[in-house]
Amino acid sequence: MSTAYTANATNTTTTAGPDLSLRQSRDIQGDIVAGFKKDHMQLLFLRFEDAAQARTWLRILKTRISTTKEVASFNYEFSQARKRSGGDDPRNLTATWRNVSFTHQGLVTLLDGKDPVPLKPPRRPRPPLGEKPFDPCLKAFVEGPSKRAALLGDDGEGDPKNWLFGHHQGPPVHAVLTVAADLPKDLRTALSEERQQAALHKIVIVFEQDGATLEGARRGKEHFGFKDGVSEPAVKGFDTPDPDHPQWEKGHPGTRMIDAGEFVIGEKPASDFAPDVPDWMRGGSFHCVRRLAQDVPGWWAQIAAHLKELKKKNGTVPPEAGVEWLASRVVGRWRSGTPIVKCPFADPASDAEAWADNHISYADDLDGKVTPLWSHLRKTNPRDGLLFSPGDKETVPEEGVLDTRRIMRRGAPYGQPFDPAGGPANGPDAPRGLLFVSYQADLVEQFEFIQHSWINADGFPDRDPQVGKDAMVGQDTKVRFGRETLSFHQFVRTEGAVYAFAPSMTALGRLAEGKLPAGDPEPPQGDQTRTAPLTLAMGEALVAGPYRFTLQEDGDLVVLNDKGAVVWNADCGGLGGATVAFQEDGRLVVLDARGLMVWRSTPETYPGATLTLKTNGEVLITAADGKKVPFRTGVPKS
Repeated sequence: MSTAYTANATNTTTTAGPDLSLRQSRDIQGDIVAGFKKDHMQLLFLRFEDAAQARTWLRILKTRISTTKEVASFNYEFSQARKRSGGDDPRNLTATWRNVSFTHQGLVTLLDGKDPVPLKPPRRPRPPLGEKPFDPCLKAFVEGPSKRAALLGDDGEGDPKNWLFGHHQGPPVHAVLTVAADLPKDLRTALSEERQQAALHKIVIVFEQDGATLEGARRGKEHFGFKDGVSEPAVKGFDTPDPDHPQWEKGHPGTRMIDAGEFVIGEKPASDFAPDVPDWMRGGSFHCVRRLAQDVPGWWAQIAAHLKELKKKNGTVPPEAGVEWLASRVVGRWRSGTPIVKCPFADPASDAEAWADNHISYADDLDGKVTPLWSHLRKTNPRDGLLFSPGDKETVPEEGVLDTRRIMRRGAPYGQPFDPAGGPANGPDAPRGLLFVSYQADLVEQFEFIQHSWINADGFPDRDPQVGKDAMVGQDTKVRFGRETLSFHQFVRTEGAVYAFAPSMTALGRLAEGKLPAGDPEPPQGDQTRTAPLTLAMGEALVAGPYRFTLQEDGDLVVLNDKGAVVWNADCGGLGGATVAFQEDGRLVVLDARGLMVWRSTPETYPGATLTLKTNGEVLITAADGKKVPFRTGVPKS
């Protein structure tokens, strides 16, 4: 709970208003959905020397952990006080918050060697980024980012062997304790208490990482100088929807309302496919922490050098274009946070509200002539500018698959701003960068997908010629700017990373008692019947009893038994199948990446039919009259 604030009665919901029940949760830790939103924070990376002592420490710590209800109530009061004061932060309303998360090794240590997340073949597999012997999310959590460095693009200077924390061959990290406060003195007091408690319970502080809002004109910006945290999603059940545009948050045009299950396990997700995790993880969230060093002078020098070359090419850039103009194209926003798609010619820095407008459309800029396809903004959130296939004009809707890629960011800058006229702490070699923190329900399908398949992918979005990597935070890359080719070098590198899990308050109590179960029994899966339209991406599955109906990585549509053996297949492997669709015409089809059919259940159509996977392993399509069965696989022998 807060050390400086006790939530008073605050009406955040009404019986006639929208459902904001998530605001009342006393079980979800406060930083996940509500967000601490403090100017000062410190992360303590901890190692347990004695499991029994660590459990005692956790029992005591639990009384200081903030909940969603506490943080939401405080943030509401803080926001109202700011409005009454004309925008100034209220001086007499302060709080200090704490949250805690555990690595896989930390959970096992707390439970005296018992593994609460044993790896097993998934009941509901999801599209993998690499090998898929187990549920991909749990596999990523168990391995940690150090062992997945190649996938995440952490090489060269960002290789784990150079990390300050989190390297799998270095000192283990068992827990991450986040402490955040409005005032530096309150943070110091809280940290002093936490260091003493750690020492008393034989807990070693492996590393400490600070983060703080930059001061003055840099407030709200990261070290490259651009407004940060502008595009955070809103959460259904927590944030208030706009009555006229219920897909947006009220007062924030374009800020999409995302299902809470994308951030909190056990809540409703944006799709039918959630990570296959033990039941004790309900109410929790996977916690990703990365220390990202930024070479500020190097980055701006690169921008200036490119602008100089571009100005030699007549018509490539406007005559009045300066370094800020080109830098805004790399980011996708001006320094103020205003998207260039709204103001392509200059930064309306005098408009204090321009940055808050997230109603961004790329429907008229599918080729990236205004906002480059390789800009940070489009690489991390393509919005309505993602084509189904190159050359096509049909775009992927934001609702659905793109909503499942969103993450909840809670980071902050660290280090002093670069200032050639300042002292050593402001010099070019001083440590500075971004403390990247995110919460998500699925490490693979959210954080890792964005990092691997979007930011560091030359082929995303899919165009001809290839787009290149994210020119702001990605690896070395070549991109097209008009008719010119620009080479961007990497000036953001990883200096430490951890995957952890932030349990619910209920699970924290069970952990403190050492009674967390080693996995949960699998719930029985009965016959699964679906109506059209239904789409399954590669690796997604219908599950009934011991059988799974899925599209394998070779593009073959199969039924697998509980041993992973194929008991039926469509024999369409190697034809480029990328998705399975049960269409409204009653046919089951396999489509390639261009949307072309490579296999179909029947040549005839049966509108209104249903698709069923039975617990005996049989797949059948039943016509709308309930009598005719135009397609069935038969009951497998094994």
